[in-house]
Amino acid sequence: MMSVPRLVIAAPSSGSGKTTVATGLMAAFASRGLAVSPHKVGPDYIDPGYHALATGRVGRNLDAYLCGAELVAPLFAHGARGCDLAVVEGVMGLFDGAAGQGELASTAHVAKLLRAPVVLVVDASSQSRSVAALVHGFASWDPGVRVAGVILNKVGSERHEQMLREALDESGVPVLGVLRRAAQVDTPSRHLGLVPVAERRAEAVEAVAALAEQVRRGCDLDALLALARSAPSLPEDPWEPPSGTAGERPVVAVAGGAAFTFSYAEHAELLAAAGAEVVPFDPLRDEQLPDGTAGLVIGGGFPEVYAPELSANEPLRKAVAELALGGAPVAAECAGLLYLSRQLDGQPMCGVLDATARMSERLTLGYRDAVAVSDSVLAGVGTRMRGHEFHRTVVEPGAGAAPAWGVHAPERRVEGFVQQGVHASYLHTHWAAEPGVARRFVERCLTS
Repeated sequence: MMSVPRLVIAAPSSGSGKTTVATGLMAAFASRGLAVSPHKVGPDYIDPGYHALATGRVGRNLDAYLCGAELVAPLFAHGARGCDLAVVEGVMGLFDGAAGQGELASTAHVAKLLRAPVVLVVDASSQSRSVAALVHGFASWDPGVRVAGVILNKVGSERHEQMLREALDESGVPVLGVLRRAAQVDTPSRHLGLVPVAERRAEAVEAVAALAEQVRRGCDLDALLALARSAPSLPEDPWEPPSGTAGERPVVAVAGGAAFTFSYAEHAELLAAAGAEVVPFDPLRDEQLPDGTAGLVIGGGFPEVYAPELSANEPLRKAVAELALGGAPVAAECAGLLYLSRQLDGQPMCGVLDATARMSERLTLGYRDAVAVSDSVLAGVGTRMRGHEFHRTVVEPGAGAAPAWGVHAPERRVEGFVQQGVHASYLHTHWAAEPGVARRFVERCLTS
């Protein structure tokens, strides 16, 4: 049983201002001295970086598709343990979930699993009285979802605000905040969303501070905190990463820095619990792998943005190739796959895989059901996992590697590479759904 005050910040659609409001609320409450636990619905890696900047705590994802509905509340409780307040930023529109799967993985689904009140952020820039019909529809669509307040975003003037408030007076859903259009804080974006914090930390710190001030001026923080405190206790116990056997602790190097910012916090926790010494390194700056590296994890990010710099770090590329070709366990997701290829947009990479990668105009995006089709350092044949693809690159394979996954997405295909100790794939997976992945990887580090 766990009780933590909590709010879910949702919206009718993407682009309404969820990130602005959620990040601003996190920072505003943190500046009051509250320990704020930040969460994001779905597989987004970038928003949690801004959440972490706002709160000083690691941003965590809640994904009912990747992890299963049964893990959402335990993972939430794990992240929120010891906190005064949790703020959960939704994904897309309130009721938008995995394609063709009903409410699965939607913000509404997660809100119900967390028994959390929902605050609806509405872009009011092109409406007045119609806002009441919109809010009424969202508040009444699913009786299991408690839409308990509205924050009006992009409001043009005092007169506009008055019309909106009058329209909402009879809706039964109180207005808990109003943010002016002229005061909007811009955060730069590119082909996969916002620019990650690691690439613009000084500017991001200023942006988060400005969001906090905007929210403090426009929102009733006391009313929002009271609403969060109305959430009932959760019966689920916090998630704990399963422990491995005591003994030698192999060094697992985990890529980070500006080029590799996509990761789930639970992965490092699972590796450590399984017996690894997790050591971060930055492929843009470090010319050697950490001392004693026995295994390597390279997650997602934006290597295409940093291809010249990654290529120029020839000593590290050679060290990675030597480790991988020597049979050490290497797990690479998306950006990691590109880094292990021979070339990325014509720039030499590590050359571990006989494959070339390039940018594409086409966005590949969506949840995937996958089954391991080759035995690897992460999974035995037949292991089933769910993943997520999110990239604008194409990898053209050569020879010498077996596929990693059989994917149904919705077409059936094979995907990824298994070669010696290397498992490389476009799929982002959440290891909390299959903790044996981390344990298997650490065991291979000890025996390779």
